[in-house]
Amino acid sequence: MSDLNFRSPKGVLRRGWSAVVGDYAIAGGWTLRGEALVVGDAAGGVYAFDGKSGATIWAQRGVHEGGVLAVAMHPNRPAFATAGQDGRVLVWNAAEDRVRLAIDVGNDWVENVAWSPDGKWLAASCSRQVHVYGADGVRIWGSHDQPSTVSAIAWAGTGELATACYGRVTFFDAFTGKLRQKLEWRGSLVSMVLSPDGDIVACGSQDNSVHFWRRSTEQDSMMSGYSGKPSALAFDDAGTLLATGGGDSVTVWSFERGGPEGTRPGVLDLHVQPVTALAFARRTLRLASGGRDGAVVVWSLRSNGEGDPIGVAVLAGVVADLYWRPDGRALAALDAGGDVTVWRIR
Repeated sequence: MSDLNFRSPKGVLRRGWSAVVGDYAIAGGWTLRGEALVVGDAAGGVYAFDGKSGATIWAQRGVHEGGVLAVAMHPNRPAFATAGQDGRVLVWNAAEDRVRLAIDVGNDWVENVAWSPDGKWLAASCSRQVHVYGADGVRIWGSHDQPSTVSAIAWAGTGELATACYGRVTFFDAFTGKLRQKLEWRGSLVSMVLSPDGDIVACGSQDNSVHFWRRSTEQDSMMSGYSGKPSALAFDDAGTLLATGGGDSVTVWSFERGGPEGTRPGVLDLHVQPVTALAFARRTLRLASGGRDGAVVVWSLRSNGEGDPIGVAVLAGVVADLYWRPDGRALAALDAGGDVTVWRIR
């Protein structure tokens, strides 16, 4: 798959375990303490693997007709939610192959699902609308139609929910659905990430740029020059660094000292095909990147966005997503071939 010649993991990446699901491994995540890794695939299957050994705890195939589109791990319980092409959200107990709640969201694909930081609310987007549900699965509110299909959702603390679509990012009151703030820009927004304090909103755009706003001032800026759509975005825990895909390189912008306006980003070069996934480890400046070349790279960054590779491995298929175990001592990768690979971190 890749022009990178690494027969075995190098640097901080150490052999862990691997497993296989029934189809393209779409999305997943670790339970709160890393006891299990959950994965959903393009055939609608949902799987739970033991976090240490990789043994299959349970598996259910064909749960979502048409395929799984998103997975959201509960922030403080061993539970998670899956969303699919069948218009449903399912809430699971991670320890058992049991659906605790089944929510019929709509007749279209449910492309995004996200728990509030306190785990009391569950948001899901279906076509042009977003809906918020309580822990019992009862709908609290639903939005009016947005200008286009909602491409991304994110919680700004427990009190606000943000959505991205064509031409704008909208913030809703989490409890009432009332409009709080609207940030407009003429263009199709394909991805979104919020800084940890909720003040900075960054979006990848169809026109191969990254657009961002500071909510406190509503000032906006644009970073251009990408060769493709920046669909992969990630903030570090401090909100100081924003890592972006959009080409073969990882571009990292620093928000220190009034940046990134007027500053040069860090450019991390090792991938030979476009970057598809980015993830920061908690409480560190370690960044993992994955690409269409099948490469997974761990970078050690500095506060200015520059950095060096400290671990490399190559998978057989396109990297779909990356997940650091909560303690930072393992890294999971999902790929297009249905492989699930976990490395121990030195």
